[in-house]
Amino acid sequence: MKKITGFLDSVKTEFAPDKRVSIFHFTLKNKNLKVETNHPEAIEKIKSFIKKNKLKLETEFKLLPAKDLDGKTWGVVNVSVANIRSKPKHSAELATQALLGTVVRVFKKHDGWFLVQTPDDYISWVDDEGIILFTEIQKNNFLSQKKIIYNGDYGFAYSKPDKKSFRVSDLVTGNILEFDGKVKNFVKVKYPDGREGYVPEKETSVFSDWLKKINATQQSIVETAKRFHGIPYLWGGTSAKAFDCSGFTKTVYFMNGIILPRDASQQALVGDFVDDKINLDKFQPGDLVFFGKKAKNGNKAKVTHVGIYIGNGKYIHEAGKVKINSFVKSDPDFNQYRFNAFLWTQRILGSEGKNGVKLIKTNNYYRVVK
Repeated sequence: MKKITGFLDSVKTEFAPDKRVSIFHFTLKNKNLKVETNHPEAIEKIKSFIKKNKLKLETEFKLLPAKDLDGKTWGVVNVSVANIRSKPKHSAELATQALLGTVVRVFKKHDGWFLVQTPDDYISWVDDEGIILFTEIQKNNFLSQKKIIYNGDYGFAYSKPDKKSFRVSDLVTGNILEFDGKVKNFVKVKYPDGREGYVPEKETSVFSDWLKKINATQQSIVETAKRFHGIPYLWGGTSAKAFDCSGFTKTVYFMNGIILPRDASQQALVGDFVDDKINLDKFQPGDLVFFGKKAKNGNKAKVTHVGIYIGNGKYIHEAGKVKINSFVKSDPDFNQYRFNAFLWTQRILGSEGKNGVKLIKTNNYYRVVK
């Protein structure tokens, strides 16, 4: 039993070292082994180990996506901001969020909830009102349609091409909807569930055109970040309604065509390392600055916070609200706590498409895989 348990632990370390982005669960009791994972290679490795060592075990392997999904192993977010939780219940911790029109991978269902994986690979639970289930064919059909991206700060889709008409839903920066024509100064849109609405054209861009034109620069990152100044804090928030610290940095980069990992501790590992000291001569606008507990007594540093450097010794971050602070002690917005908690800086710009920095235009959750 110790031998098989040790082996299973090693398989988990190999295939699912971070439970936030990969699935591997097992129970071993009275020579009864149950394994659930989204890695077929892991199952084959376990089967081979059992056969090689002639172990007498009753086994049950569940490869995700689950068979009872009947082929509907994809979903598309159907509300402006879907709340995705750590467990399949509304009282559970808000782990992350996903925006309207975002494609997600669906792994299994439980009491009206679905375990999903977002484009940044994060895995958590969303309720059945948050997404519409699609087959692979339906998902690819959705991705192949002409779409718009909402680039206003906050707004609405209306039942008629008239702002006085009944509202279909609210909209936030980054929402994506199918394009269904133009009427007056409005774009007609279609939701994943078939609802129709009208959005002021000036608040939208054709998604494919937006992707071609988008060019992440130091200036564009800083301008986007400042656009969200004053927006309140929400643990798990990744939309312009409310952010947590990494949700803020993630959204800023998303609106510049780049997909960052979900959490600050994950973002701290992508891009190019700049410096682990507050050396402002090395920092560039757009760099991610990380804070937390420093390495001590053999323990590794622990990242707990992230912001964006905007130049002149200042950084913008979500801490209670999106605000600007400074590393310069003589500045009125100097923050001693953050100064003491500084860990290191990573550069995202220049690492697009490599070093863990993904691009929307090449991500399979936003394009048809041929």
